[in-house]
Amino acid sequence: MAGMESSELLVDAFGRIDGIVSGVLDGLTPGKANWRPGGTGNSITWLLWHLNRAQDEQIADVAGHGSVWTGGGYAAKFGFALDPSDHGYGHTSAQVDAVRVESFGLLREYHDAVLAQSLGYVQGLAAADLDRIVDRRWNPPVTLGVRLVSIVDDCVQHGGQAAYVKGLPQAG
Repeated sequence: MAGMESSELLVDAFGRIDGIVSGVLDGLTPGKANWRPGGTGNSITWLLWHLNRAQDEQIADVAGHGSVWTGGGYAAKFGFALDPSDHGYGHTSAQVDAVRVESFGLLREYHDAVLAQSLGYVQGLAAADLDRIVDRRWNPPVTLGVRLVSIVDDCVQHGGQAAYVKGLPQAG
């Protein structure tokens, strides 16, 4: 019996992100999605958008192609009052407020496109590919394997935060 390939492990990990996002979107209302806990916390909409934007940009970077956000026209489709290169890191409260939706169809569509891009990329990886240096700004330099684990970790954390916010009682 052969062991699990590294690409199969990565496909499973990225698929789990999809499970978290799907669970958060199920039964969600626009009022709850755009609500900011305490008036200043990150909304579910922002968390899911950022989760996908960060994954999209980082996979595009390591794969050597453009992002789904710009290449797929999602920046224009969403029409947020943000620079198209924005992915949410270091957002001010006003920028978090700019990330709002009234329907989840487009958010789901963007998530599905990012997931497809991620799965398509990791499915083609061999174990040796994971040792490739993708970022020399760190000491030690970051390998593809470490970057992919970091992407999954970040997405799972933000997905968990969104699930938590969904379970909070909404004030007012």
